[in-house]
Amino acid sequence: MTTTGSPRTTPARGPHRPTAPPELRSAAPPAPAGRAPLKGRLAVLAVTLGIFTIVTTEILPIGLLTRIGADFGVSDGTAGLMMTLPGFLAACAAPTVTMATARFDRRLMLCGLVALLALANFTAAAAPVYWLVLLSRVLVGVVIGGFWSIGVGLAERLVPAASAGRATAVIFSAVPLGSVIGVPAGTFLGDLAGWRTACAAVGALAVGVWVLTALVLPPLPAVRATSPALLRGTLRGVHTRFALLMTFLIVLAHFGAYTYVTPFLERTTHLASAATVTLFLLVYGVAGVVGNFVGGAVVARRPRTVFGTAAGLLALATLLLPVLGREPVGALVLLVVWGLAYGAVPVASQTWFAKAAPGAPEAASVLFTASFQATLSLGALAGGMVVDRTSPAVVMVLGGATAVLVALAAWLHFAKRLVWPVG
Repeated sequence: MTTTGSPRTTPARGPHRPTAPPELRSAAPPAPAGRAPLKGRLAVLAVTLGIFTIVTTEILPIGLLTRIGADFGVSDGTAGLMMTLPGFLAACAAPTVTMATARFDRRLMLCGLVALLALANFTAAAAPVYWLVLLSRVLVGVVIGGFWSIGVGLAERLVPAASAGRATAVIFSAVPLGSVIGVPAGTFLGDLAGWRTACAAVGALAVGVWVLTALVLPPLPAVRATSPALLRGTLRGVHTRFALLMTFLIVLAHFGAYTYVTPFLERTTHLASAATVTLFLLVYGVAGVVGNFVGGAVVARRPRTVFGTAAGLLALATLLLPVLGREPVGALVLLVVWGLAYGAVPVASQTWFAKAAPGAPEAASVLFTASFQATLSLGALAGGMVVDRTSPAVVMVLGGATAVLVALAAWLHFAKRLVWPVG
């Protein structure tokens, strides 16, 4: 199978494009025959709210990091374990949960995972000691790995084929919306009533999502079981390996820096109040929503351009923050650039994985989730080690330098003239 060089042509068949190997080819999931448009939209809404609640739960400690650490008497780096643990567990749970439940109805799986998410939030809210908070984050990691791997590829089974692209964009909008609404709202509630109240509120939201999911999602029997052989076949592709490399680097850069953006704003920018920090995070989140939809509108046609541009802007913002971010205006402008850049990253990464394995969408989602979450936790851990020994400003510089490598990898993929496979 040729994956490099210029496309070849034959008189009868036109441009040659590499096809996916047999183990990656599969029929598309059946369209939702006769399903009412309203029910399909409600089902997409349920999946979107599920991911929104998961994203909010996962990154809420970023806004509450210093408060939780002070409550339990632990350092910022140790408090950063709340970001590290879910990522590592999600990376393990993505393949194991997906394969272990490969024959289960996906609707029942999503309901069970949302219920587990509610339990995790209520456990954190009631935890008398820090290790119980960390235990709750282990449960969050299992939910992330399972829900993301199953949920992000369901759009084409919930709505007609003509609407699947828009539905997928809506589902992915939950990622920046978790930043623009979930984290600032949770941080604000934590300022008013304490971080435990914020965790309990997210737990209550998860209960509501569970009810909605149980009511509006149709039965979703497994279409094709994700197996170790299927994952191995997916990993053999050069495009998948590029996706793994670029996802590793961009998520390492982002979460290594963004996990500690609150300490940066407090100590380097010298923002006077927690409310101002919350406002800055809100502006970042709004920019992320814009970046998600702008990147999502282009990424199917130009995945390299979107990924490379996002990486370049992220590098620019984080490298300049220690210089221009000492003043509130400079910090705010750079957070807008950062939000625009990172808002496009999840959809760009998922799209790259999907284009690399067009016949195995759930396997592609598993690899996307596992690589994304493993690197998220590694970034938070590495950032914590650096911030405990140096300063948040140094973390920003290291994150920016790592993002530069992603832009270079996107250029290399273009320079090698690699052609996307077809199913």
